[in-house]
Amino acid sequence: MTIGRSAALLLLSGAALAATGCGAGKPPRPQALALERADLVAVARTLASEEPSVRSEVAATKAAWPHVANGLPDNASAISQPAIRAAVERAGALSLPAIFDEHEAGAITGPGSGIGSTYRAFALLAGRGWRMIGAAVEAVEHGSPTAARFARANVALYVESVYDAHYGLGQIGKRLLAGYKALGGPVAFGASLTQPAVNALADTYSEANDQLRPHAGVRLGS
Repeated sequence: MTIGRSAALLLLSGAALAATGCGAGKPPRPQALALERADLVAVARTLASEEPSVRSEVAATKAAWPHVANGLPDNASAISQPAIRAAVERAGALSLPAIFDEHEAGAITGPGSGIGSTYRAFALLAGRGWRMIGAAVEAVEHGSPTAARFARANVALYVESVYDAHYGLGQIGKRLLAGYKALGGPVAFGASLTQPAVNALADTYSEANDQLRPHAGVRLGS
């Protein structure tokens, strides 16, 4: 358990115990709820720390998306190298925080668990998808005719991977809001996780901000 998570758990446990006094109805699973709240606080703080790199990757992907959404053009000179290169670099710069790593994420309880899994899928799919798109572009521009045909025929897999990554990214905000509300909202979380902070994260990790349009139009083998 991280120091930040431990501190949040201590504060939230105190709040949960206080709520059981003064004749208040006994809440279900107070210790489990406190742990779920502490985990959501840790997840929210991690999302906030990753926000700059996520915004950078989203901006680069949106700039490059029109050049790859329908596959690679037959004319290699028509491929927008700078936009695609930038997207490859920004996606490659995404980090996977320790709390979202597959070996650590299993310890996250409550709504934070699904959020962590979704972020992990985003970082991995976006990074691998753009890396493979970059390799396909390289094959089209500098490879043999056979390699170029193979790259064009299979680029749909990588394009769809990037699309799926961003679709998932856009779901995180609504899941965070729902989890925050389900676990008691501002009254339960207090200063450890405020409504304005949750709203700001929900805006960054939203469909409006992250989803790619149009949907990938290229099909495998095309």
